[in-house]
Amino acid sequence: MKQFFPDNGYDTPSDASLFLGTHLFGWTRWNLYFRFFRIVLRSRAMAVRSVYDDQALAEQSFLIIKAVEGCGGKFHIRGFQHIRGTEGPVVFVANHMSTLETTIFPALITPIKSTSFVVKDTLVRGPVFGPVMRSLDPIAVTRKDPRKDLTDVLEQGVKILQKGRSIVIFPQSTRSYEFDPARFNTLGVKLASRARVPIIPVALKTDFWSNGILLRGFGKLNRKEPIYIEFGPPVFLTGRGKEEHKKIIEFISSRLREWGVPVIPREDAAMRTDPT
Repeated sequence: MKQFFPDNGYDTPSDASLFLGTHLFGWTRWNLYFRFFRIVLRSRAMAVRSVYDDQALAEQSFLIIKAVEGCGGKFHIRGFQHIRGTEGPVVFVANHMSTLETTIFPALITPIKSTSFVVKDTLVRGPVFGPVMRSLDPIAVTRKDPRKDLTDVLEQGVKILQKGRSIVIFPQSTRSYEFDPARFNTLGVKLASRARVPIIPVALKTDFWSNGILLRGFGKLNRKEPIYIEFGPPVFLTGRGKEEHKKIIEFISSRLREWGVPVIPREDAAMRTDPT
């Protein structure tokens, strides 16, 4: 499969051209979201026809990246060498800030490693996103019954990983502009430990695409906010993975601090309870 980002990193060119609509209508969010939903509807049509494979997934995801750039978004991505240099399937574990990362990860990861996602069950059942999500062989969780969610992720996740397909997990219970280690659960570590595969931690700052009030995933565009994504070195698990979980949190926290994202101090986070 064609890799859209063949180097170890990527930065949006400083002279990247903007869409005519961006010049005419300014920075309204709908200039981007109109293009986004057009891509989603095209993907849905392919999924309904059962022709939405990894190649199509990566291509449509890449179009979303170009749409973001055409509307003023600036990407700064690092760490592709860690994905290419890790043999076999892995569990990607990332903080969760906005809708953006879920839509562009396939263009970044899938050309290197075939990938599935852990997603909310409402996305799988939805009339628009449903056919697309179901075609990705996702693991659907309710977020209402933590014990059942854990069982589903472990049982289904191991089967997916054994087939050679990697899995992306966002351990936070919801999208957040700050990073709270206490709310970053150990689900990814538990799955990787059971399947005996490494974890690749991912730090991201995607508040260019904010969360809305009426439409939760589609807020205003913060055009002054650069988009940062970094894939860290693989973490190989030993024992129960407690130290490895700390290592993952430290990697994500350090990058977020560099990018100006609030990170709740460890002493405050320690007073809270791990959701899992």
